[in-house]
Amino acid sequence: MPNAAAANRRQLIPFAAVSASYFAHIGFFNPYLPLWLKELGFGLVAISILTSIQAATRLFAPYGWGWLSDHTGERVKLLRYGASMALICACLLFMELGPIGLGLVFLVMFAHTSSMMPMSEAAMAHLVSQGGAFDAKRYGRVRLFGSIGFLVTVFMAGAWFEHFGMKDFPGWTVLSLAAVTISVWLLPDLKEAVTVQDEKVAIWPVLVQEPVKWFFITAFFHVLSHIGVYVFFSLYLDSLGYSKVWIGMLWAVSVIVEIGWFFTQAKWMPRLSLTAWLVVCSAAMALRMGLTAQWADVLWVLLIAQALHALTFAANHTACIALLSHHFPGRLRGRGQALYTVIAYGFPGVLGGLAGGLLSDQLGLQSVYWVSLITALMATAAAYRVWRLQHPARSMQQVP
Repeated sequence: MPNAAAANRRQLIPFAAVSASYFAHIGFFNPYLPLWLKELGFGLVAISILTSIQAATRLFAPYGWGWLSDHTGERVKLLRYGASMALICACLLFMELGPIGLGLVFLVMFAHTSSMMPMSEAAMAHLVSQGGAFDAKRYGRVRLFGSIGFLVTVFMAGAWFEHFGMKDFPGWTVLSLAAVTISVWLLPDLKEAVTVQDEKVAIWPVLVQEPVKWFFITAFFHVLSHIGVYVFFSLYLDSLGYSKVWIGMLWAVSVIVEIGWFFTQAKWMPRLSLTAWLVVCSAAMALRMGLTAQWADVLWVLLIAQALHALTFAANHTACIALLSHHFPGRLRGRGQALYTVIAYGFPGVLGGLAGGLLSDQLGLQSVYWVSLITALMATAAAYRVWRLQHPARSMQQVP
Protein backbone atom coordinates (compact mmCIF):
# COMPACT_ATOMS: atom_id res chain seq x y z
CA MET A 1 0.00 0.00 0.00
CA PRO A 2 2.79 2.55 0.80
CA ASN A 3 4.37 1.85 -2.60
CA ALA A 4 1.01 2.34 -4.31
CA ALA A 5 0.48 5.62 -2.46
CA ALA A 6 3.96 6.84 -3.45
CA ALA A 7 3.31 5.91 -7.08
CA ASN A 8 0.02 7.78 -6.97
CA ARG A 9 1.77 10.89 -5.61
CA ARG A 10 4.37 10.68 -8.38
CA GLN A 11 1.58 10.58 -10.96
CA LEU A 12 0.10 13.76 -9.49
CA ILE A 13 3.34 15.77 -9.78
CA PRO A 14 2.93 16.51 -13.53
CA PHE A 15 -0.67 17.63 -12.91
CA ALA A 16 0.62 19.98 -10.20
CA ALA A 17 3.04 21.40 -12.78
CA VAL A 18 0.20 21.96 -15.25
CA SER A 19 -1.84 23.70 -12.57
CA ALA A 20 1.12 25.88 -11.55
CA SER A 21 2.00 26.95 -15.10
CA TYR A 22 -1.60 27.49 -16.24
CA PHE A 23 -2.51 29.68 -13.28
CA ALA A 24 0.84 31.47 -13.53
CA HIS A 25 -0.36 32.48 -17.00
CA ILE A 26 -3.76 33.51 -15.64
CA GLY A 27 -2.07 35.32 -12.74
CA PHE A 28 -0.68 38.04 -14.95
CA PHE A 29 -2.98 37.78 -17.98
CA ASN A 30 -6.40 38.31 -16.40
CA PRO A 31 -5.50 41.09 -13.93
CA TYR A 32 -3.44 43.12 -16.41
CA LEU A 33 -5.19 42.47 -19.75
CA PRO A 34 -7.67 45.35 -19.15
CA LEU A 35 -4.79 47.69 -18.31
CA TRP A 36 -2.91 46.67 -21.47
CA LEU A 37 -6.01 47.26 -23.57
CA LYS A 38 -6.49 50.62 -21.87
CA GLU A 39 -2.90 51.58 -22.77
CA LEU A 40 -3.62 50.60 -26.39
CA GLY A 41 -6.34 53.27 -26.36
CA PHE A 42 -9.51 51.20 -26.00
CA GLY A 43 -12.49 52.53 -24.02
CA LEU A 44 -14.41 50.74 -21.27
CA VAL A 45 -16.98 49.19 -23.61
CA ALA A 46 -14.33 47.91 -26.04
CA ILE A 47 -12.28 46.53 -23.14
CA SER A 48 -15.32 44.73 -21.74
CA ILE A 49 -16.06 43.19 -25.15
CA LEU A 50 -12.47 42.02 -25.73
CA THR A 51 -12.12 40.60 -22.22
CA SER A 52 -15.48 38.85 -22.58
CA ILE A 53 -14.19 36.81 -25.53
CA GLN A 54 -12.51 34.47 -23.04
CA ALA A 55 -15.88 33.81 -21.41
CA ALA A 56 -17.58 33.54 -24.81
CA THR A 57 -15.31 30.64 -25.81
CA ARG A 58 -16.40 28.87 -22.63
CA LEU A 59 -19.91 28.68 -24.09
CA PHE A 60 -18.83 26.06 -26.62
CA ALA A 61 -15.15 25.06 -26.36
CA PRO A 62 -15.08 23.23 -23.00
CA TYR A 63 -18.08 21.04 -23.76
CA GLY A 64 -16.79 20.28 -27.25
CA TRP A 65 -13.38 19.27 -25.91
CA GLY A 66 -15.01 17.45 -22.99
CA TRP A 67 -17.26 15.43 -25.30
CA LEU A 68 -14.27 14.57 -27.50
CA SER A 69 -12.13 13.56 -24.53
CA ASP A 70 -14.92 11.40 -23.06
CA HIS A 71 -15.44 9.58 -26.36
CA THR A 72 -11.75 9.09 -27.22
CA GLY A 73 -10.18 8.83 -23.78
CA GLU A 74 -7.29 10.96 -25.15
CA ARG A 75 -7.44 13.81 -22.63
CA VAL A 76 -3.66 14.30 -22.47
CA LYS A 77 -3.16 14.38 -26.24
CA LEU A 78 -5.94 16.96 -26.55
CA LEU A 79 -4.32 19.05 -23.81
CA ARG A 80 -1.03 19.01 -25.70
CA TYR A 81 -2.69 20.13 -28.91
CA GLY A 82 -4.62 22.92 -27.16
CA ALA A 83 -1.57 24.33 -25.38
CA SER A 84 0.53 24.29 -28.54
CA MET A 85 -2.10 26.10 -30.60
CA ALA A 86 -2.60 28.72 -27.87
CA LEU A 87 1.15 29.39 -27.84
CA ILE A 88 1.19 29.91 -31.60
CA CYS A 89 -1.72 32.36 -31.34
CA ALA A 90 -0.01 34.29 -28.53
CA CYS A 91 2.93 35.06 -30.82
CA LEU A 92 0.54 37.12 -32.98
CA LEU A 93 0.05 39.60 -30.12
CA PHE A 94 3.41 41.17 -31.03
CA MET A 95 1.77 42.47 -34.21
CA GLU A 96 -0.06 45.79 -34.37
CA LEU A 97 -3.66 44.62 -34.45
CA GLY A 98 -6.91 46.55 -34.49
CA PRO A 99 -9.86 45.55 -32.31
CA ILE A 100 -11.15 43.01 -34.85
CA GLY A 101 -7.77 41.38 -35.39
CA LEU A 102 -7.10 41.29 -31.68
CA GLY A 103 -10.54 39.82 -31.07
CA LEU A 104 -9.91 37.04 -33.59
CA VAL A 105 -6.58 36.16 -32.00
CA PHE A 106 -8.21 36.03 -28.57
CA LEU A 107 -11.06 33.91 -29.95
CA VAL A 108 -8.75 31.18 -31.27
CA MET A 109 -6.36 31.35 -28.33
CA PHE A 110 -9.09 31.18 -25.68
CA ALA A 111 -10.92 28.41 -27.55
CA HIS A 112 -7.84 26.27 -26.93
CA THR A 113 -7.08 27.35 -23.34
CA SER A 114 -10.60 27.59 -21.88
CA SER A 115 -10.97 23.82 -21.69
CA MET A 116 -7.50 23.01 -20.36
CA MET A 117 -8.33 22.89 -16.66
CA PRO A 118 -11.63 20.97 -17.08
CA MET A 119 -9.81 18.32 -19.12
CA SER A 120 -6.85 18.27 -16.76
CA GLU A 121 -9.06 17.89 -13.71
CA ALA A 122 -11.09 15.18 -15.44
CA ALA A 123 -7.87 13.37 -16.31
CA MET A 124 -6.63 13.37 -12.72
CA ALA A 125 -10.05 12.78 -11.10
CA HIS A 126 -9.40 9.12 -10.43
CA LEU A 127 -6.00 9.95 -8.90
CA VAL A 128 -7.50 12.24 -6.23
CA SER A 129 -10.16 9.76 -5.16
CA GLN A 130 -9.97 6.90 -2.72
CA GLY A 131 -12.49 4.11 -2.95
CA GLY A 132 -14.59 6.24 -5.28
CA ALA A 133 -14.80 9.14 -2.77
CA PHE A 134 -13.40 12.59 -3.52
CA ASP A 135 -10.23 13.25 -1.50
CA ALA A 136 -10.26 16.97 -0.60
CA LYS A 137 -6.76 16.84 0.88
CA ARG A 138 -5.15 15.31 -2.18
CA TYR A 139 -7.03 17.60 -4.56
CA GLY A 140 -6.14 20.66 -2.47
CA ARG A 141 -2.43 19.79 -2.47
CA VAL A 142 -2.42 19.63 -6.27
CA ARG A 143 -4.58 22.71 -6.78
CA LEU A 144 -2.55 24.91 -4.41
CA PHE A 145 0.36 24.78 -6.89
CA GLY A 146 -1.92 26.67 -9.28
CA SER A 147 -2.48 29.29 -6.61
CA ILE A 148 1.27 29.57 -6.02
CA GLY A 149 1.85 30.05 -9.75
CA PHE A 150 -0.80 32.77 -9.82
CA LEU A 151 0.74 34.47 -6.78
CA VAL A 152 4.24 34.55 -8.26
CA THR A 153 3.23 36.12 -11.57
CA VAL A 154 0.70 38.59 -10.18
CA PHE A 155 3.47 39.99 -7.93
CA MET A 156 6.19 39.91 -10.58
CA ALA A 157 4.02 41.31 -13.37
CA GLY A 158 2.72 44.13 -11.18
CA ALA A 159 6.25 45.26 -10.33
CA TRP A 160 7.44 44.78 -13.94
CA PHE A 161 4.58 46.74 -15.52
CA GLU A 162 4.92 49.50 -12.92
CA HIS A 163 8.57 50.04 -13.87
CA PHE A 164 8.62 49.19 -17.58
CA GLY A 165 5.04 49.85 -18.69
CA MET A 166 2.51 47.54 -20.35
CA LYS A 167 4.39 47.16 -23.66
CA ASP A 168 5.84 43.79 -22.56
CA PHE A 169 2.42 42.22 -22.04
CA PRO A 170 2.66 40.09 -25.25
CA GLY A 171 6.06 38.78 -24.17
CA TRP A 172 4.69 37.71 -20.80
CA THR A 173 1.85 35.96 -22.61
CA VAL A 174 4.18 33.96 -24.85
CA LEU A 175 6.55 32.97 -22.04
CA SER A 176 3.75 31.86 -19.72
CA LEU A 177 2.00 29.82 -22.42
CA ALA A 178 5.35 28.26 -23.34
CA ALA A 179 5.57 27.04 -19.73
CA VAL A 180 2.03 25.63 -20.00
CA THR A 181 2.92 23.85 -23.24
CA ILE A 182 6.04 22.28 -21.76
CA SER A 183 4.15 21.10 -18.67
CA VAL A 184 1.34 19.40 -20.63
CA TRP A 185 3.88 17.61 -22.82
CA LEU A 186 5.41 16.21 -19.62
CA LEU A 187 2.09 14.70 -18.51
CA PRO A 188 1.94 10.89 -18.56
CA ASP A 189 0.19 9.79 -21.74
CA LEU A 190 -2.85 8.39 -19.96
CA LYS A 191 -5.69 7.04 -22.04
CA GLU A 192 -8.95 5.80 -20.62
CA ALA A 193 -10.43 2.73 -22.25
CA VAL A 194 -13.60 3.44 -24.21
CA THR A 195 -16.26 0.76 -24.42
CA VAL A 196 -19.48 0.63 -26.42
CA GLN A 197 -21.43 0.88 -23.16
CA ASP A 198 -19.43 3.97 -22.11
CA GLU A 199 -20.10 5.71 -25.41
CA LYS A 200 -23.84 5.41 -24.79
CA VAL A 201 -23.78 7.03 -21.34
CA ALA A 202 -26.20 9.96 -21.54
CA ILE A 203 -25.84 13.15 -19.55
CA TRP A 204 -29.44 14.39 -19.75
CA PRO A 205 -30.89 12.09 -17.00
CA VAL A 206 -28.37 13.65 -14.60
CA LEU A 207 -29.14 17.23 -15.64
CA VAL A 208 -32.87 16.94 -14.98
CA GLN A 209 -32.33 15.99 -11.32
CA GLU A 210 -33.46 18.79 -9.00
CA PRO A 211 -30.23 19.00 -6.95
CA VAL A 212 -28.17 19.20 -10.14
CA LYS A 213 -30.34 21.92 -11.68
CA TRP A 214 -30.14 24.08 -8.56
CA PHE A 215 -26.42 23.40 -8.25
CA PHE A 216 -25.84 24.91 -11.70
CA ILE A 217 -28.12 27.86 -10.87
CA THR A 218 -26.13 28.75 -7.74
CA ALA A 219 -22.85 28.25 -9.64
CA PHE A 220 -24.06 30.62 -12.37
CA PHE A 221 -24.96 33.46 -9.99
CA HIS A 222 -21.94 32.89 -7.76
CA VAL A 223 -19.45 33.28 -10.61
CA LEU A 224 -21.50 36.12 -12.12
CA SER A 225 -20.80 37.96 -8.86
CA HIS A 226 -17.10 37.22 -9.29
CA ILE A 227 -16.98 38.81 -12.76
CA GLY A 228 -16.80 42.23 -11.12
CA VAL A 229 -13.44 41.10 -9.73
CA TYR A 230 -12.18 39.12 -12.73
CA VAL A 231 -12.83 41.82 -15.34
CA PHE A 232 -13.10 45.18 -13.62
CA PHE A 233 -11.14 44.98 -10.36
CA SER A 234 -7.82 46.25 -11.77
CA LEU A 235 -9.58 49.09 -13.61
CA TYR A 236 -11.56 49.91 -10.44
CA LEU A 237 -8.41 50.09 -8.32
CA ASP A 238 -6.62 52.10 -10.99
CA SER A 239 -9.49 54.63 -11.01
CA LEU A 240 -9.17 54.93 -7.22
CA GLY A 241 -5.49 55.82 -7.52
CA TYR A 242 -3.86 52.51 -6.55
CA SER A 243 -0.48 51.86 -8.22
CA LYS A 244 0.14 48.73 -10.31
CA VAL A 245 2.26 47.37 -7.45
CA TRP A 246 -0.65 47.76 -5.02
CA ILE A 247 -3.04 46.32 -7.59
CA GLY A 248 -0.80 43.26 -7.80
CA MET A 249 -0.55 43.04 -4.01
CA LEU A 250 -4.32 43.19 -3.56
CA TRP A 251 -4.73 40.40 -6.10
CA ALA A 252 -1.98 38.53 -4.25
CA VAL A 253 -3.81 38.76 -0.91
CA SER A 254 -6.69 36.80 -2.35
CA VAL A 255 -4.31 34.17 -3.69
CA ILE A 256 -2.39 33.85 -0.40
CA VAL A 257 -5.58 33.02 1.52
CA GLU A 258 -6.56 30.71 -1.35
CA ILE A 259 -3.29 28.80 -0.92
CA GLY A 260 -3.86 28.60 2.82
CA TRP A 261 -7.33 27.16 2.26
CA PHE A 262 -6.24 24.56 -0.30
CA PHE A 263 -3.41 23.43 2.00
CA THR A 264 -5.64 23.05 5.07
CA GLN A 265 -9.06 22.33 3.56
CA ALA A 266 -8.99 18.67 4.59
CA LYS A 267 -9.37 19.96 8.15
CA TRP A 268 -12.29 22.31 7.40
CA MET A 269 -14.34 20.69 4.62
CA PRO A 270 -15.63 17.69 6.66
CA ARG A 271 -17.15 20.04 9.24
CA LEU A 272 -20.03 20.88 6.88
CA SER A 273 -21.70 19.07 4.02
CA LEU A 274 -20.64 20.13 0.53
CA THR A 275 -23.99 21.79 -0.11
CA ALA A 276 -23.76 23.69 3.19
CA TRP A 277 -20.40 25.04 2.02
CA LEU A 278 -22.16 26.40 -1.07
CA VAL A 279 -24.44 28.45 1.20
CA VAL A 280 -21.56 29.74 3.34
CA CYS A 281 -19.45 30.66 0.33
CA SER A 282 -22.23 32.54 -1.45
CA ALA A 283 -23.07 34.47 1.72
CA ALA A 284 -19.39 35.39 2.02
CA MET A 285 -19.51 36.56 -1.60
CA ALA A 286 -22.36 38.94 -0.78
CA LEU A 287 -20.32 40.39 2.08
CA ARG A 288 -17.24 40.70 -0.12
CA MET A 289 -19.07 42.56 -2.88
CA GLY A 290 -20.74 44.90 -0.39
CA LEU A 291 -17.39 45.81 1.19
CA THR A 292 -15.78 46.32 -2.22
CA ALA A 293 -18.63 48.52 -3.43
CA GLN A 294 -18.80 50.75 -0.37
CA TRP A 295 -15.25 50.96 1.03
CA ALA A 296 -12.76 50.11 -1.72
CA ASP A 297 -10.93 53.35 -0.99
CA VAL A 298 -10.25 52.16 2.59
CA LEU A 299 -7.25 49.84 2.31
CA TRP A 300 -7.83 47.71 5.41
CA VAL A 301 -11.47 47.08 4.45
CA LEU A 302 -10.43 46.08 0.94
CA LEU A 303 -7.85 43.71 2.43
CA ILE A 304 -10.63 42.02 4.43
CA ALA A 305 -12.78 41.78 1.30
CA GLN A 306 -9.92 40.17 -0.62
CA ALA A 307 -9.24 37.75 2.24
CA LEU A 308 -12.79 36.42 1.83
CA HIS A 309 -11.51 34.87 -1.43
CA ALA A 310 -10.62 31.83 0.69
CA LEU A 311 -14.35 31.15 0.90
CA THR A 312 -15.75 32.82 -2.22
CA PHE A 313 -13.36 30.98 -4.54
CA ALA A 314 -11.22 28.28 -2.90
CA ALA A 315 -13.83 26.62 -0.66
CA ASN A 316 -16.55 27.09 -3.26
CA HIS A 317 -14.38 25.65 -6.03
CA THR A 318 -13.51 22.52 -4.04
CA ALA A 319 -17.16 21.98 -3.08
CA CYS A 320 -18.22 22.36 -6.72
CA ILE A 321 -15.54 19.97 -8.04
CA ALA A 322 -16.48 17.40 -5.39
CA LEU A 323 -20.18 17.72 -6.25
CA LEU A 324 -19.37 17.36 -9.95
CA SER A 325 -17.40 14.20 -9.16
CA HIS A 326 -20.43 12.92 -7.25
CA HIS A 327 -23.06 13.73 -9.89
CA PHE A 328 -20.94 13.03 -13.02
CA PRO A 329 -18.85 9.90 -12.37
CA GLY A 330 -16.90 7.76 -14.82
CA ARG A 331 -17.41 8.55 -18.50
CA LEU A 332 -19.50 11.60 -17.64
CA ARG A 333 -16.55 13.35 -15.96
CA GLY A 334 -15.30 15.28 -18.97
CA ARG A 335 -18.75 16.49 -19.99
CA GLY A 336 -19.70 17.29 -16.39
CA GLN A 337 -16.56 19.41 -15.89
CA ALA A 338 -17.06 21.08 -19.26
CA LEU A 339 -20.74 21.81 -18.60
CA TYR A 340 -19.76 23.42 -15.31
CA THR A 341 -17.28 25.63 -17.16
CA VAL A 342 -19.94 26.63 -19.71
CA ILE A 343 -22.71 27.40 -17.20
CA ALA A 344 -20.62 28.76 -14.33
CA TYR A 345 -17.97 30.64 -16.31
CA GLY A 346 -19.07 30.95 -19.93
CA PHE A 347 -22.50 32.54 -19.63
CA PRO A 348 -21.68 34.61 -16.51
CA GLY A 349 -18.45 35.80 -18.11
CA VAL A 350 -20.14 37.05 -21.26
CA LEU A 351 -23.12 38.55 -19.45
CA GLY A 352 -21.05 40.07 -16.65
CA GLY A 353 -18.36 41.41 -18.96
CA LEU A 354 -20.67 43.06 -21.47
CA ALA A 355 -23.29 44.29 -19.00
CA GLY A 356 -20.57 45.41 -16.60
CA GLY A 357 -18.89 47.39 -19.35
CA LEU A 358 -22.09 49.21 -20.26
CA LEU A 359 -23.00 49.73 -16.60
CA SER A 360 -19.60 51.10 -15.63
CA ASP A 361 -19.53 53.35 -18.68
CA GLN A 362 -22.84 54.92 -17.64
CA LEU A 363 -22.76 54.78 -13.83
CA GLY A 364 -19.11 54.21 -12.94
CA LEU A 365 -17.14 51.14 -11.95
CA GLN A 366 -18.52 51.11 -8.40
CA SER A 367 -21.99 50.24 -9.71
CA VAL A 368 -20.69 46.86 -10.93
CA TYR A 369 -20.08 45.77 -7.35
CA TRP A 370 -23.52 46.79 -6.13
CA VAL A 371 -25.05 44.63 -8.86
CA SER A 372 -22.61 41.84 -7.91
CA LEU A 373 -23.96 42.05 -4.35
CA ILE A 374 -27.46 41.37 -5.69
CA THR A 375 -26.35 38.37 -7.77
CA ALA A 376 -24.44 37.01 -4.76
CA LEU A 377 -27.66 37.08 -2.73
CA MET A 378 -29.39 35.19 -5.55
CA ALA A 379 -26.58 32.62 -5.48
CA THR A 380 -27.07 32.25 -1.72
CA ALA A 381 -30.79 31.61 -2.15
CA ALA A 382 -30.15 28.96 -4.82
CA ALA A 383 -27.42 27.34 -2.70
CA TYR A 384 -29.85 27.13 0.21
CA ARG A 385 -32.29 25.34 -2.12
CA VAL A 386 -29.58 22.80 -3.03
CA TRP A 387 -28.84 22.23 0.66
CA ARG A 388 -32.51 21.72 1.49
CA LEU A 389 -32.88 19.18 -1.33
CA GLN A 390 -29.87 17.17 -0.20
CA HIS A 391 -30.15 17.58 3.58
CA PRO A 392 -32.69 14.81 4.22
CA ALA A 393 -30.57 12.30 2.29
CA ARG A 394 -27.33 12.88 4.19
CA SER A 395 -25.62 9.86 5.64
CA MET A 396 -22.54 9.31 7.80
CA GLN A 397 -20.39 9.35 4.66
CA GLN A 398 -19.14 12.45 2.88
CA VAL A 399 -22.29 12.94 0.85
CA PRO A 400 -23.23 16.28 -0.77
